[in-house]
Amino acid sequence: MSSRRLLTALALLAVAVTGCTSEAEAKLSLDASLPTAVPDGTKIVVGDPATEVALKLSGQYDKVAKYVQFANLSGGPQTTEAFRAHALDLGSVAEIPPINATWTGLHVKIVASKFRQDPIDHPIYKLGVAPGVSVKTLGDLRGKKIAYSPGQAQGALVLKVLQKAGLTKEDVKLVELPSTGDVYSNALAAKQVDVAPIGGVQIKRYLAKYGKDGAAAVDHGLRDDAGHLYGPVESLEDPGKAAAIRAYVEAWGVAQEWIDRHPKEWIEGYYVKDQGLSAADGQWLVDNAGHPDIPADWSDAIQRQQQTIELLAKETGNPVIQAKDLYDLRFQTVAADAIKAGAK
Repeated sequence: MSSRRLLTALALLAVAVTGCTSEAEAKLSLDASLPTAVPDGTKIVVGDPATEVALKLSGQYDKVAKYVQFANLSGGPQTTEAFRAHALDLGSVAEIPPINATWTGLHVKIVASKFRQDPIDHPIYKLGVAPGVSVKTLGDLRGKKIAYSPGQAQGALVLKVLQKAGLTKEDVKLVELPSTGDVYSNALAAKQVDVAPIGGVQIKRYLAKYGKDGAAAVDHGLRDDAGHLYGPVESLEDPGKAAAIRAYVEAWGVAQEWIDRHPKEWIEGYYVKDQGLSAADGQWLVDNAGHPDIPADWSDAIQRQQQTIELLAKETGNPVIQAKDLYDLRFQTVAADAIKAGAK
């Protein structure tokens, strides 16, 4: 489905499921306590496909379906476009979209965050190296053609890697390419670029296909593990939706814990049946991800986010914003508390 058709469908869906709050009902202040009871008839539209599958596999879907309508989208470009169309209340993304959305005039807040235990040993991305190109250390990036996607996690990672290597954008050639699907892997194989951040099963497949030709993947040694649920402020100002978002964050936390504790079921139900991957690919992804870290204190995450903001602001010319303003701290312990309660 095209982006325009998808948004049209979502907009119609939003009209159908979100007319539950009276026009006369007062907005919920962003510093007011979160309501805990979801009013009858309240619905939120959520773009979080992986958690949708986890809820179904774990037998928790029916509870969530009372107040959630899932949309088959995630990631920065799709979620921000849907927010602008008032067609989405919550979306699953990596580190950069909430920053980028704010810079483009959207008022959004992060309501849940997930990281990885031992994140340096369990990176989401590695630096794919084209056949015939020698990159052993980050310093070897000097003079190389590097795939770059502004406004996305891979683009930010490239800037962080250059900073760690003591290099600037002028020391390399950044080649703007969309970081979707196997675009980066194909660009490496075709030697359109020398280096590109590749993630997930693309790492395994790239090395299996082109390793015999001299392709490689090197560690960058940085944290790249941030994952968030975020949504527009207007949804959080709706008392009914705020209660539903809180309830969803609880269910989301429990679902992440279920995924971690049921790797075989997750591989078969999600990676194989839903994503169409092989069981071997699914096992590789589970092993590469390690175990999740869903903290009840976001202080460290906010500090890391601030460092990212300052780096991106310097490189893109955008103003420095405060990372703490991107987080709705009322949700800080919601997911972690739900996990604890479920373990009792």
